[in-house]
Amino acid sequence: MATQIVMDHHGDTQHHFDPQNARELLEAEERFRNLTERGFTAAKRTSPGQIAKIRTFDPNAEETLFYPRMVGG
Repeated sequence: MATQIVMDHHGDTQHHFDPQNARELLEAEERFRNLTERGFTAAKRTSPGQIAKIRTFDPNAEETLFYPRMVGG
């Protein structure tokens, strides 16, 4: 079971999907595309405490984190 974690001003929301299930995989890919088009940064966990920024959907990522762009001034 893979997980997409979306961080936003509400906290975090976890979306679990089975990469072997075509429908769930399509939903996860659409979620990835939607979030990154809205400006979220995507990163996958590479090892405990380590992440790497990704620009395309990785169906083999066990855990993908989405976080919004920082806005400051």
